[in-house]
Amino acid sequence: MEPVSQQIHTEFHLKSSNLLRDVVIGMSDGLTVPFALAAGLSSVVDNSNIVVLAGIAEIAAGSIAMGLGGYLAGKTEQDHYASEVQREYDEVENLRHREIEETKEFFANIGLSPALQEQATAEIAQDKDRWVEFMMKYELGLDKPDPKRATKSALNIGISYIVGGIIPLAPYFFISNTVEALKVSVIVTLFCLFVFGFIKSRITGINPWLGALKVTIIGAVAAAAAFAVAKLFK
Repeated sequence: MEPVSQQIHTEFHLKSSNLLRDVVIGMSDGLTVPFALAAGLSSVVDNSNIVVLAGIAEIAAGSIAMGLGGYLAGKTEQDHYASEVQREYDEVENLRHREIEETKEFFANIGLSPALQEQATAEIAQDKDRWVEFMMKYELGLDKPDPKRATKSALNIGISYIVGGIIPLAPYFFISNTVEALKVSVIVTLFCLFVFGFIKSRITGINPWLGALKVTIIGAVAAAAAFAVAKLFK
């Protein structure tokens, strides 16, 4: 048996968290909103073509709106980071003493001795750019955002919304009677919601069965509410 010190230690960490977040946002809304729309329309119209047209219009509008929201969020993150960087440069230039104390305080908090605090701070303060980057990361907890993040987020969310939205509409392409199409849509969409919720929860470390059940119930309640309201006001 290998000594403990020689055993390979492998760490597992979640990567591409931004991509995962975008897909979750797009897919969850894409599966739920068109599903609820199709269910509501199915209670008042008999022709599946109407549901398909309305569903496609909603998916187009929804994907654009969701993608734009992702883009604006990404741009806001970049603008916020840029403003904080400028502020840190101003403080390094004009409030050097305070920044030195804050840097030493960080090293004190991680357990360095006073002598090492002084030495480490002096080393970092020699390079203004490195010092600002250090303060951004460890004082403010901000990492430099990907300059293409806003565009990537818009595309990820928009495409995920489209993929999710096509699923509940698919039966209406092949079944002319809306009630019959709805029955198939309910089965297919709830199954996909369950699988989606299971995978999402598994990746994020939540109980996958509980997560899958929550996502499925939310989708089912939304569709049932839309169906009931449309039926009520028919």
